[in-house]
Formats: sequence, structure tokens, C-alpha cells
Amino acid sequence: MASVGRASAMLASGTMVSRVLGFVRTWVLLQAIGAIADGANAYSTATQVPNSIYAIIAQGILSAILVPQIVRASVHADGGKAYINKLVTLGILIFFAVATVATLLSPWLAVLFGARGAFAQLVTAFAYWSLPQIFFLGLYTLLGEVLNARKSFGPFTWAPALNNVVSIVMLIVFIVAFGGDPGSHRPIDAWTPGMIAVLGGGATLGIAVQALVLFFFWRRVGLTFRFDFHWRGVDLGSAGKAAGWTFAMLIGTQVAGLIETNVANTVATLNVASVTAMATAWLIFMLPHSIVAVSIVTAYYTRMAEHARAADHASFRSDFSTATRTISLLICFFSVAIIVAAYPISVVFTTASYVQLGNVLIGYAVGLVPFCILFVIQRAFYALGDTRTPFMFTLVQIAIAIAGVLLCLLIVPEYRAMGIALVVSGAGTVQAVVAAFLLRRKLRRLDGRRILGGLWRFLASAVVAGGAGLLVVWLLGGYSDGFAVQGKLTAIVSIAVIGVVMLAVYAGMLRVLRTQEFGAAWAMVQGRIPGRSGRSRGPE
Repeated sequence: MASVGRASAMLASGTMVSRVLGFVRTWVLLQAIGAIADGANAYSTATQVPNSIYAIIAQGILSAILVPQIVRASVHADGGKAYINKLVTLGILIFFAVATVATLLSPWLAVLFGARGAFAQLVTAFAYWSLPQIFFLGLYTLLGEVLNARKSFGPFTWAPALNNVVSIVMLIVFIVAFGGDPGSHRPIDAWTPGMIAVLGGGATLGIAVQALVLFFFWRRVGLTFRFDFHWRGVDLGSAGKAAGWTFAMLIGTQVAGLIETNVANTVATLNVASVTAMATAWLIFMLPHSIVAVSIVTAYYTRMAEHARAADHASFRSDFSTATRTISLLICFFSVAIIVAAYPISVVFTTASYVQLGNVLIGYAVGLVPFCILFVIQRAFYALGDTRTPFMFTLVQIAIAIAGVLLCLLIVPEYRAMGIALVVSGAGTVQAVVAAFLLRRKLRRLDGRRILGGLWRFLASAVVAGGAGLLVVWLLGGYSDGFAVQGKLTAIVSIAVIGVVMLAVYAGMLRVLRTQEFGAAWAMVQGRIPGRSGRSRGPE
């Protein structure tokens, strides 16, 4: 358990650095092209395809296949090295083919994502530079999951930091060469091929560096990559079967994402929140998920795969329960805190349209808790070698999301993006409930009493803390153009004050409710205080 804790801490620190740099990158990007400008929405639409495919690759197809398969292949005489080279060779070929075809289809993809006229031409120009990212994002995930399966978690977590550094440098070059546009005033016909190349090409360069740097860490885990096209006799059939269901899930999710982008693009040229605002809000939404959920689950995932291989269901359930409760303890607080401080948070990124960005952020944050719990459940199914069931409960989410997003066409333009975000949150919540039910049926028992007992305490404490936070926001003028939203510096100060007050109330409520998980966390903190270590015990 201590090793899992150290791995989670290392992953969290790497994710924190990467995400902080990601926030800096997004801030610089909005200073360069604005949050609601035509050019900004064209750029965001063009990057929608590689980002969407990466999200499914990272959260589904490769994680579902590689980690369990490599763990099983480790019993081979060569420790699974031949299997890894064959699988990576196949993956490289597939991602290269997909990236090439997608890039050639750029004009049609622009139309498919709802772009029309001059807006479509700009989307297409960006897409030619952005779509090659599919190959490098796939390669990054492929190499990183191999390292994770060999219990080398650091490189995969820290590589995005290098990507963000490269991207920030290229954005600064863009601003110096062509000027910034934080107020979203640059007309669509002002974009030149050079501007498009620096902005789109700079982003792709960062992702390429992020992927290729992982090759340098293979030797540390005893691997040397070489292309191996001899795929017979290495039992790739089971991996192919697993890939079939996740590929079907990918197609379904892409259809839902396509419809979301089309509906968002109906207001892309109306100077209201659209694709760029949604992408920025999603980045903020993903920060606690990445730092907390991904870091904890990544460390537990290999363990759960090992327990599944050994048919040790008791240990499997224990790891699942611990991961779920630990994540929920932290995520409940972050979810409510983001909702309460949405406007000051948005001011940090854009002062011109912070209300609209804040509304979209609230829409996403409502679904943060079920989103993170669903992430744990999906990994549990993948560790069990089951990719069919995640496909089934994802179909439920897809159906609800598509129907709800289409209904968002009835919403006035100013609130359409927020409506889409709320639909995504609602569909994800239903998906998480269905997924939990199916996992319980598969394992027969899920430690549900402890999980639900902790969850209601976390949520109740977070709601009380949220009430205190709303009072602070009101006192700071967050709802009346006051101190909290006057500028970036005042917003940062306000966020800090809101966070401290909410955290104090949240911790107090958890203690009042005698929350078991809080007691374990507090004992861990006391154990690190000089002179108190002998009187405190860590979590079991």
C-alpha cells in the first residue's frame, strides 16, 4: 500500500506541474486569439478531432488493452518483450494510417463539424496542421501505457509538461510576430498562412516532443524497441477482441462529440460562448480529475490487473473501494469549489466574457464527481479484461447526450454552450450509475455500503462548504462586478480566500460527521508533523 501511495504522489506531482503549465498555455492562447473570436473557434474546432480521439485512446482503447495484456504477457520467457514490440509496431502503423487519412480529409471534416463558408476554410487550414497530432498522441499513449504496465509511471505523467513548454514558447512567438487579440477583435479574413502555421504547427510540435521523449525511458524498464511485423504466435487475438469493443465505443462517442461540436458551432460566429469556451472550461474541469482521479487510479490499475489475473477478487474489491473513496473525498470538494468560484476562475482566463465562460464551467463541474467515479469503474472492467460491458453502458450515455444536445438548439445562443455542458454532466451521471450496477453484478459484491456511506458524508460536507463559499463570493462582489471579478489579480486573491474558507468548513464537517476516510488522512498529516509521528497511525 505504501508503494501505491508513493506512486500516486509522484503521479499527482507530475500531473500538477503539467496542468499548471497547461493553464499557462491556455491563458497565453486566449491572449493570442481570444475566447469567443471566429479564429479562436476555428482553431478549437480543428483540434477537436485529435483531442477527441486521444481522449478515447487514453481512457479506453489502449488502457483497456495494453496494461492487462502486458501484465499477462509478463509470464513469457522473455518477460513479454517480444509481445510489446509486436503490439507497439501494430499500434504505430494504425495511428499513422488514421492520422494520414484524417489529414487528407480535412476539408470534409471541417464541414462535418458544422463549419461553413469562410469559417470552414479557416478550420480546414488549421486542420492540415493539427490532424497529424493524432499520430503523436496515439504514440504517446502507446509508449506511456507500456511504461505504466512495467510500473514506471513518471515519464508518462511528466512528458506533457515538456509539451506545454514548447507550446507556450510557440504562442509567445505568435504574439510577438503577429500581435495578441485577448478581446476577440481579429476578423476572420485577417488570418494569414504564416499565422496558421505558427499556431497550428506549434501545437503539433509540442505533442510530437511529448511522444518521442518517452522512447528514452524504455531502457530503464529493460526494453529496447524494434519494429516487429511477425504477429503470429503471440496471442494478439485476445487484444484484438478487446479492441473491437473499445473501437465500437470510440465510434459512438465520436458521433456524440461530433453532434456537440455542430450544435456549439451554430453560435460560433455570434460572439458568444462556443467551442473555445467549452474547451477552456473542460481544461479547468479536468484539472482535479487529472491530479486526483488519474493519479490514484493509474497507481491502482496495474495492481487490480494483477489481482484479476490471480482471481483474487477480495483484494480486487478492496483496491477498488479504497481508490473510489479516496478520490470521492477530494473530488466532492473540488466539484463544489469550482461551481462556487466559477466566475473568478473565468476572469483569470478572460475578462471580456467571463460570465459566459463561468456558466459553461458550472455546467461541467456539476458532473465532476460521477465523471471521476466512472473513471474508476471503467478501469476496474478493463483490469478484469472486460471491454464489452463498458461499451454497453457507454451506449446509454451516448443516447442521452445526443438527445439532450439536440434539444440545446432550442436554447438562446448566450446559454447554448452551458446547456451542452449540463447535458454532458447529466448523461455522465446516468452512465456512472448504470456502470456501478453492472460492476456490482459482475463481482457480486462491491463494498457498496462503505462507498455510499463515505459518499453521502463527502457530498453533505461539500454542500455546507459551498454555502460558506457563496457567502464569501457575494461579500467580495463576485456577482456584481466587484472585487472578485475586477481583474486577474483580484480574481486570484478571491479564489484563494474562497478556497481557504471552503476547505476549512469542509474539513470541519468531515470531522463532525466522523468520516472514516478523513480520520485516516488526518492521521497521515499528523504523522508528518515533528513530534507527533509516534502518536499517530497511517491509514490501513
